[in-house]
Amino acid sequence: MNLLSFIGREKSAKMKIFLTDDHAILLGGLIKILSTEDDLEIVGSAGSVQETLDLLTQKKVDLLITDYNLPDDDGLSLVRKVKRKYPEIRIIVLSMHDETHLIKEILKEGVDGYILKKDSHQELVNAVRAVKNGKVYLSSDVNTMLMKGLNGTEEQRLLTDREREILKLIAKEYTNRQMAEELFISERTVETHRKNIFRKTGTNNLVGLIKFAYANNLI
Repeated sequence: MNLLSFIGREKSAKMKIFLTDDHAILLGGLIKILSTEDDLEIVGSAGSVQETLDLLTQKKVDLLITDYNLPDDDGLSLVRKVKRKYPEIRIIVLSMHDETHLIKEILKEGVDGYILKKDSHQELVNAVRAVKNGKVYLSSDVNTMLMKGLNGTEEQRLLTDREREILKLIAKEYTNRQMAEELFISERTVETHRKNIFRKTGTNNLVGLIKFAYANNLI
């Protein structure tokens, strides 16, 4: 590979990020934080749903980071519109809202991350990197809220107790061997449980499974 080809590949490897928030100071802070990362590139920003949709027609975007509160509509509406028109764009919601029911509603729309504005700058970078690598990212506080006091629902009864144990370890990125050691069962049994979990939830990959699990209170 010649030098020009190498440089071209490096440039194309950058994740192109678009930011939506109606607070100019916050936007400036986000741009400053993310622009220091060599493999990330801010390609645009907007302060409303309509402005975002207009600009997305003009730009190549890999990741949209959006607030929930916007002047002309809410972030959930923006998520739905972007997912419908640009299904390849990944989305992180950055919000001050920590209500469990709202987070669950947004997760059901297939967003790739949810973090709170009170979270650290590093949490934001961690979220972007996780999503860049095809993972779903929820901040520590969001994870805690979603997992607290959730039991007895129809969705939770979808899986057996053992399958839910396996699912929690899958979410923690345990290997089959690690799960087997943790639960004192064989790797073959772990693999059987994994297949049953994917079948019951109607998912066919890890990202889809984690999204389904959080949206339905399974972990």
